[in-house]
Amino acid sequence: MKKTFFKIVAPAAGILAALVLASCDNSENNMMDTPSQRTITFENIVTPKDFVQSGNFQGTGTAPVILPGQSVSIKFSAGKTQALMFATMYGASKDWFFASQQPGIKLFDMNGNAITGDVSSSVLLWDNGTKDNMTGQPESKPIMQVSNVNASQLMKLNLAYNDVTSEFTLTITNTSGGTANETPFSPGVWAVSNYSGSQLLNSAPFFTPNALSNPEITDIAQMGNIDKMKLKLNANTGIMTGLSPAIVVVYRGDKNPIYELGKSDSGMGLKEIAQSGNVTKLQNSLKALSNVKAVYIAGNAPVTPGNKVMAAFTADPGDKIAYATMFGFSNDWFYANEQSIEANAKGDLTSKTTLFDSGTGIDQYPGAGNHQALFGGTPQPENMNISKVGSQYPVPAVQNVIKVTVN
Repeated sequence: MKKTFFKIVAPAAGILAALVLASCDNSENNMMDTPSQRTITFENIVTPKDFVQSGNFQGTGTAPVILPGQSVSIKFSAGKTQALMFATMYGASKDWFFASQQPGIKLFDMNGNAITGDVSSSVLLWDNGTKDNMTGQPESKPIMQVSNVNASQLMKLNLAYNDVTSEFTLTITNTSGGTANETPFSPGVWAVSNYSGSQLLNSAPFFTPNALSNPEITDIAQMGNIDKMKLKLNANTGIMTGLSPAIVVVYRGDKNPIYELGKSDSGMGLKEIAQSGNVTKLQNSLKALSNVKAVYIAGNAPVTPGNKVMAAFTADPGDKIAYATMFGFSNDWFYANEQSIEANAKGDLTSKTTLFDSGTGIDQYPGAGNHQALFGGTPQPENMNISKVGSQYPVPAVQNVIKVTVN
């Protein structure tokens, strides 16, 4: 499956497409030293993973199974187009399992509103095709839907939603008691596929209908054993992101003109970069500052994993540079240099780079928040000081997402 096209959706159409490599110079330079020419490069080096979140569930009794009449709940985050896939064994069978329809339970309607309430119609019962249903002898048939059993009569699914956090709660209840198909449910697994901005990275999680099974789903279908699937999910789950075009400023003095840690957003345009990747307002604001000598923009479109943008700049001895780019799959985060950088510096500057929260929008799970620009949303406003992004979410280390170099 192709996994190389990602986008950041800005609220105003055409914002990113209109950006061009630009610069301004509003200083008088009477120095005798020769100005130096440099090129700064921003690379997106994050490793895309199939799933943004995943996990497992089990019963709360002495045995980990979910017996008739019992329920279990799972919490997860998602934005428009994302879906929840889960799987659990139909315990009273040779190799049957419950799973939501591909690519998972639909979570938002066509208008982008969260779907809540009873979604039991989303669950199906599948025959794994690896054991004969009567004898239990091994066989090799494709995974097929069990046609003569209504799965929604055996399992009730209920969705609740928190709009502020973009977090869902799915409650799974075993309603098979007293039916002809009474059965326990085994421990299960769940996952939310990463969204690139144009498609899900995995549109058929766990298994492919009408194809032969795999070892991970076979262990669930035959034994209720989720160990292999958990390992596979853990290896293929992680936060990723695109980057916005980067703003680069050449300036004099000790104060970074882009942001000030511990202070609230100045209103010069950092919010627009951090929320939607729009550099225009900050670019124009910086041009008007007396200590700013030049402003440059690297790139004119989102920087997808495996790609890079660059900008050539000119600086005099004694000048400094500062830069910022959006962590695209967030509500209001941005990468910027935390340490002061002399304009004549060369080499890898990644160690001077930090991920910041602009404090202008309420955070949601990165790459799974419906108010993020990735999903065409607008962050719900907050008024907090600019701070470093903490450990609330398992965000990859800076050096595993972005590489900044000057040559």
